[in-house]
Amino acid sequence: MPTFETAEVTEVLLERPGLQRVGTTAGRAYVLTQLIGTVGVGDRVVLNTTAVGLGLGTGGWHVVHWSLSREHLDQPGPGHIMKVRYTSLQCDTGAAEEVRDVPDDLAGTPVVVGTLHSQVPLVAAGYLHHHPDARVAYVMTDGAALPLALSDLVVDMQQAALVHGTVTAGHAFGGDLEAVSVPSALTLAVHELDADLVIVAMGPGVVGTGAALGTTAVEAAAVLDAAAALGGDPICCVRASSADRRERHRGVSHHVSTVLDLTRSRVTVPTVLGAELSREDHDVVVTEPPPIAEWLDARDLRVTTMGRT
Repeated sequence: MPTFETAEVTEVLLERPGLQRVGTTAGRAYVLTQLIGTVGVGDRVVLNTTAVGLGLGTGGWHVVHWSLSREHLDQPGPGHIMKVRYTSLQCDTGAAEEVRDVPDDLAGTPVVVGTLHSQVPLVAAGYLHHHPDARVAYVMTDGAALPLALSDLVVDMQQAALVHGTVTAGHAFGGDLEAVSVPSALTLAVHELDADLVIVAMGPGVVGTGAALGTTAVEAAAVLDAAAALGGDPICCVRASSADRRERHRGVSHHVSTVLDLTRSRVTVPTVLGAELSREDHDVVVTEPPPIAEWLDARDLRVTTMGRT
């Protein structure tokens, strides 16, 4: 069950579209301004402290649930489609499908599907190194954090010109375009954002339990199948590590094996020497490790995953 606490805002640490980070008498917290508006120093606020209390990977940030200094808030949205539906924070974000009618064919566009948020800039940097004039779109699923505004990485990618547009799918919200479903988000990325490459991954905070199917990473299988069904070129972004302390994620992560087991379409699986995998049901391509750190450094971008560089 959730835990809540009342506190007072003592300082505003950061403000950007959709997000404030604040200090309070109960610790640091973030404000999703698209949902509850902004807060100011001296405001009494209600904090959801559940994640910090459980020691989860939120970086020690509470969530501001509501400002007690405000009796009323009216922020009309652009349409009738609701996200975070049937909760007290449901929001009329609208959806691009309400006003746009786009083709349902991806026309061979490559769609790279990852299982971690931190994979997005790596894929984008590699693609743009070889195709510097290309347009890259990021589709954020609702498998982890729902607000795109929470991602510092997206801000950094936009500033580094790694991503040229974003689509938030399902209950994820805050992208340049809102989409009801991931398949629809793919078509919007290609036909509305003119993407030459679409990268699909959840936001920060992948959910995992240790059980093969008990992770939101398995969503990648359905996304790969959707990309194939819509005439795209589906590519699985392999998660592999030599530094992860957890044996199941050392080398090629068990998440990748599970995703490929669940994927019905034949997809391309690029991997590097030292992280090979054998699959007869998919097209595995083994290459030398690329100088991805150099490509990121060239754009002054530093990427971490679960606290590791």
